[in-house]
Amino acid sequence: MTLLKPPEPLGADRFQAALTRRFLTPALAELEATFLALRAKTDRVLEAQAAARRDKPYPYGYCLEITLDVFAGLRAWSEAADSPGTRALKAFLKNGGEARPVWGVLRGRYFQNAMRLGALYVDVANDSVDPRKAKVEILPMEDSGLELVRDGAHFADIAESYWGVRAYANTALPSLAPLFPIILVDPEERVLLHSRASYMMRLFGSDGFRRSERWLGEGPPPPPHIVEKLRAACPEDIRAANRAFGAAAAVDACRKLRASGVRIDADWAEGMGALFDRVPSFRILQPQRPTQITPASNLSGAAIADMDRTNARPGAGIVRVAA
Repeated sequence: MTLLKPPEPLGADRFQAALTRRFLTPALAELEATFLALRAKTDRVLEAQAAARRDKPYPYGYCLEITLDVFAGLRAWSEAADSPGTRALKAFLKNGGEARPVWGVLRGRYFQNAMRLGALYVDVANDSVDPRKAKVEILPMEDSGLELVRDGAHFADIAESYWGVRAYANTALPSLAPLFPIILVDPEERVLLHSRASYMMRLFGSDGFRRSERWLGEGPPPPPHIVEKLRAACPEDIRAANRAFGAAAAVDACRKLRASGVRIDADWAEGMGALFDRVPSFRILQPQRPTQITPASNLSGAAIADMDRTNARPGAGIVRVAA
């Protein structure tokens, strides 16, 4: 029984579109000024403690942190400040307007964190890759170029081109493969299971694991040495649950779970997430040196950091701002 909800569409319904036209569209310049003020407040908080990422100073690579900080202060700012932009925002929210963080693929090139404000796309970290860009970009969502990740192959294509990683089907741990069907290896040979992000768990867990099954059957399997080391790094109980492995076993795990009648809800996903957390990330070192096992939270590689940040989401639920 599948109860996990699929990722919410990016487009606004008629009610949100009407509220956008009434309250936000006439005040776009004022809204931009409001978000620039919020961004300045966020910069004062984050910049002083922000370490360089990929040898580039803040705000490079801080898309998620900036977006979430601005989003967290959005409602309070609209209540406390008095400007044309905040008045428009307050009226929008009080009349049922919605604001929420969104994540997806921007213009077919890279993963992007932003906000959906009614029918608007609001990027408050527009300069987090190219500092020459404006800090804030506001567009109609349909003109933004943002789209949802569709499936495993779509995710893998963007991850490989944007992060420089290699994406494989999780044929090493079939018991986890229905919800976590992807293994990533970054340019520094760091290996990790992917991913406990809310979006990805809902993507793969809301259709009876058919997307997972397709990727596991069609995606490239990891090289044998990665399979061997990943399995060896796992705790004994996880290895015991995965005596059989390979593409056929991973695909079969999806089919069996779909047929089992197990209640696929937030509690089930949380239990799977707890198992996910016990699968260590590690780095494949040169043959003359032993494999170094490192908790994912301690990895410092740029690609691993990007993967954690651009996908970080609560395990269940969608956060909203509403009146």
